[in-house]
Amino acid sequence: MATESKRGAPDADRSLATRVRGRLEGPNTVGNSRGFWAGFAVAVLALAALPAFASGAQFSLFLVLALLGLSLSAVWGYSGVLSFGQVVFFGVGGYTFGVVSINFPDPTGITVAAVVGVALGAVVAALLGYFMFYGGVRDVYVTIITLVATMVMHTFMAQTAGSEWTIGEAPLGGFNGMPGIPLLELGISGVASFQFVFNELSFLGLFAFDPFYYLALAVLVATYLGLRALVNSDFGRVMVAVREDQDRTQMFGYDVERVKLLTFTLGGALAALSGVLYAARNVYIDPQVFALWFATLPVIWVSVGGRKSLLGAVIATIGIEYFRLSIEGEMALVVLGALLLVFILALPGGIVPWVSDRLSGGAVPVSEIDDADAPREVTDS
Repeated sequence: MATESKRGAPDADRSLATRVRGRLEGPNTVGNSRGFWAGFAVAVLALAALPAFASGAQFSLFLVLALLGLSLSAVWGYSGVLSFGQVVFFGVGGYTFGVVSINFPDPTGITVAAVVGVALGAVVAALLGYFMFYGGVRDVYVTIITLVATMVMHTFMAQTAGSEWTIGEAPLGGFNGMPGIPLLELGISGVASFQFVFNELSFLGLFAFDPFYYLALAVLVATYLGLRALVNSDFGRVMVAVREDQDRTQMFGYDVERVKLLTFTLGGALAALSGVLYAARNVYIDPQVFALWFATLPVIWVSVGGRKSLLGAVIATIGIEYFRLSIEGEMALVVLGALLLVFILALPGGIVPWVSDRLSGGAVPVSEIDDADAPREVTDS
């Protein structure tokens, strides 16, 4: 009996691995093979090893902004809602984190501030989405409303320089921004806590590293895998159906408004999480996070990487931001605008789906595993 138990253990392990892959693979994501996951593991390990060879301080910013890119990829790429308002939720999350943490600068207060920042960003997205989607607003008009919301927030936050715009001990600061955000120390006061920002550590005396870099990397990887599981689930296939043909999806009995609202709220929460990490990393935030030029960046990232590809959003965000910060002045925005036009005209699907199609010979990206739990493709004929 003992021998049979030992023989059955590997089979059980393989079954678990198969079920996990079945949740992460499907026709709605790029990369459904062992080769992809091997490459993915190598890429994550390379990012983890980066601080040993170069400073991870600036690269942590790229990882944080990649979360913002993923938020738009989920909303636009998988439910068809083009939003310029992701920076609204980004800024709400960042400012909320700043206000709460300044008033409660102990580890418990800072931890609560991070949670409240993400929650409030999701609530703002849910309120805006509710009035848009259940109010019958569709297509380009949703884009216009989110763009207006961004401009309104930028104008409002820019005039909050007076003392009357102080919340407890936290002045909003207007164009001067909100300095003095406490260092990100998560945990429970008096029990256990850890400081992630400006707390350089040493690995076996070989090299120093910034723990915030690894926090950002872990959050990004977890978010990417979670979104893969979502878009390949039953709900994810409904999201794609809404993107492809909203009226037809509604004819099949699906609550289209509810699907778009839930996706928009999720995107708002992810953008707010990115904003919280952004404010925590910089210990500062200002109204430029609501600026029109910043609102266009996620659209450029997702368009270039491929709006129907989560991986494309991550790769394009990191690559474009590295390129943008390497160029000084307004010329960077001019180059990015030209890059967006080139991709819209010549490669509208984005670079990652294009590369994937060339590597697969145009085959539909279905999972190579044969498992009952794996999501199956639903064809639209």
